[in-house]
Amino acid sequence: MRPPWVITSNRVFRERYQELRNGDLILGRISLKPGEEGILLDLSSRGVEAYPSLLAQALSRSKTLQAIVLREFMPPATLVIRDRHDLIRALSLYAELGIEEVITKEDRANCGLGIHLWRNVEEVFNHAGLPPLHYPFVLQPRFSRVQDIRVIILGDYQEAYLREHPYSFRHNLYFGGRSRPYDLSREEREFCLRVMARGRFPYAHLDMVYTEEGGPYLMEINLRGGLKGARISTEEYQERVSALTEAFLREWLARHPGARKL
Repeated sequence: MRPPWVITSNRVFRERYQELRNGDLILGRISLKPGEEGILLDLSSRGVEAYPSLLAQALSRSKTLQAIVLREFMPPATLVIRDRHDLIRALSLYAELGIEEVITKEDRANCGLGIHLWRNVEEVFNHAGLPPLHYPFVLQPRFSRVQDIRVIILGDYQEAYLREHPYSFRHNLYFGGRSRPYDLSREEREFCLRVMARGRFPYAHLDMVYTEEGGPYLMEINLRGGLKGARISTEEYQERVSALTEAFLREWLARHPGARKL
């Protein structure tokens, strides 16, 4: 019986994929092409471990999966729309709640490029399934007052900053948004840590908001994100992620003597 393997690159991962088995470890993010997401499920079913976790990697790739798994942390009436039947149900629910303007989020788009504003769900219904609004997507109310906070947590390092845009409901800093430092409270940090624990994120970028409905709410989480507006430099960020990865590997190797790096 061979010793456990530690897979340290995507090249080796592809070469050894069929041979991976229970007790092996994949170190680092797995590079997947569209349509290959089921590989993460296959690895999990075989008992293969990963750092970051396979669940965190899957969640980072899909806004709709986040809205399913992490829904308890998201604003009320956050829905995943997979087909027209889901939209019909959303029409009734949003009408009952008195919600008119809504936003949609494309499953894989980032940097605010996949967010669209609609006058009502009926308008979404008339366009869904056609370019540019393909299934699946996330549907949420459009909130008139939003406090948008980006949080970065890397082990014992944390920072947060407000993101604002005077002329757009998209607060993306790469397209005219502004940022200013934000003092994260103990309760807000605990909220972020609960989200990370549920998604098995060892570190994360989180978008946390307050709306007229309350908060804090999770809007999105990722293993990595842009650092525009952050105090931490790209170099320090990479150093801290590497340090977390190395610390995890040391602990893992202590539990798996004889493991072999590939």
